[in-house]
Amino acid sequence: MHNIKLLRENIKDFKKKLSNRNFDFNEKEFEDLDKHNRKLISQKEKLEQEKKILSKSKDKSNFEKSKKISEEITKLSGEQIIIQNKLNKILHFLPNLALDDVPVGQDEKTNKLIEQYGSVKKFTFKPKSHIELGLKNKQIDFDTSIKLSGSRFVILRDKIALLERALINFMLDVHTTEFDYTEISPPLIVNEDVMFGTGQIPKFEADQFEIKFENSEQRKFLIPTAEVSLTNLIRKSLIKKEDLPQRFVASTPCFRKEAGSYGKDTKGMIRQHQFYKVELVSIVEPKNCNSELDRMLNCATSILKKLSIPFQTILLSTGDMGFSAEKTLDIEVWIPSENKYREISSCSSCGSFQARRMSAKYKTEKGNEFVGTLNGSGLAVGRLVIALLENNQNEDGSVTIPNVLKKYMNNLDKI
Repeated sequence: MHNIKLLRENIKDFKKKLSNRNFDFNEKEFEDLDKHNRKLISQKEKLEQEKKILSKSKDKSNFEKSKKISEEITKLSGEQIIIQNKLNKILHFLPNLALDDVPVGQDEKTNKLIEQYGSVKKFTFKPKSHIELGLKNKQIDFDTSIKLSGSRFVILRDKIALLERALINFMLDVHTTEFDYTEISPPLIVNEDVMFGTGQIPKFEADQFEIKFENSEQRKFLIPTAEVSLTNLIRKSLIKKEDLPQRFVASTPCFRKEAGSYGKDTKGMIRQHQFYKVELVSIVEPKNCNSELDRMLNCATSILKKLSIPFQTILLSTGDMGFSAEKTLDIEVWIPSENKYREISSCSSCGSFQARRMSAKYKTEKGNEFVGTLNGSGLAVGRLVIALLENNQNEDGSVTIPNVLKKYMNNLDKI
C-alpha cells in the first residue's frame, strides 16, 4: 500500500508510474474523496475540541450544547467512515511502483534477458514429456486424481513421489545450511488480514480458495504460497534494527484456483490447483532490498546449478510484474519436450509496500520505519520434478538421478 501523503503530493508522478503498470488511476476521483475525507476529519476534530472545552465548564446550560455537538460528531463520523471506505477501495487496489531500472512495457514482450546458464542437452532421440515418462508404471497418475478431485490435480507414486520429497529435503538443506535461512513450518490456513497484508486480497480474491467455518468471525483462506504466512510473521511488529535481516524458508502445499488461466497448460503438471513449493522470504532495511534481491536470486539458482539443469534469468517489465512487486527477476528452466524455457521461480522485492499493509516496522535512529520485504520460490517443486525428469531422461525411458540427490533417493542411480 502507498503512503497517502506521498501520493497526494506527487499525484502526477504516481499516475504516470501506475500507467506503466497498466493501471488506469482515476486522479480526480481520488482527489475529490481525499479532500472530502480530510474536511470531515477536520470538522469532527474541531467539534471534539469544542466539546472538550464545554465538558470542563460547570455551567448547566452547556449540557444541551454538548449534546448537540455529540450528535453532530456521530453524524460526521458515519459520513467519514463511508468516504474512508471509498478511498480505501482505491488505495487497496493500487499496485506497487516499479523501480527505475525496471523495463517499461505492457507485457512479457518487453522483459529483459539477464543471463543464460548451462548447455541445453542435445538428445540422440526424441525426448519424452514428463507425462510420457510418468506413465511408465503409472508413477504420474492424472486419471485417478480426476476421480478424487477433478482436473489440475495429480497423484505421484513410488519413485517419482520419492523424487518430489527428495527435492524438497535437498532444497531445504541447501537454503538452511548454505544460505542461513530459518526453516518454518507455517499454517496453511490464514485469515483475511494476513491475505491482505501481502496483497492477495482484495485484488486477487477470485484466485483464492476460501474455507468455510461455522461461527467464524473472520474469513479464512488456503495459502496460495508460503510467502503469505512467512511475510506475515512480522505483521504488526516493531523489530530492532540489529535483528535485521531476517530470512525464512518453508516447504508447503500451495492452493490456487488459477482463475485467469482458462485453457493454459491444461495437460501435465505445469499448472495445478495444488502444488508444493519451497519459498524464501527476507525482511530487511528498505535500502538493502536491491542487494537482498540479488542474494535471493543466487540462492534459488544455486539449486539448478547443483542439479545441472539449464536455466535463464529474466528481468520482468513494468506490465508483467506482480501486484506487490517493485522489481522481479524470473528464473526459467529448460523443458526439452516443449523446446523452451518455463518459469520455475519469481524473486521479487516489494520495498515497503507489503510492510505498510501489515504495519511492520523497525527501530531507527530517526524513529520507526517500515521494513522492506522480499519473496521468491526456491524453487517450485512440481516444475522442478518436470525439469529433472525431462533433462535427465535416457532413451529407454529411465531417468538418471543427479549425484547431489542420490543420498535423498536411497542411493538410487535411476528411476
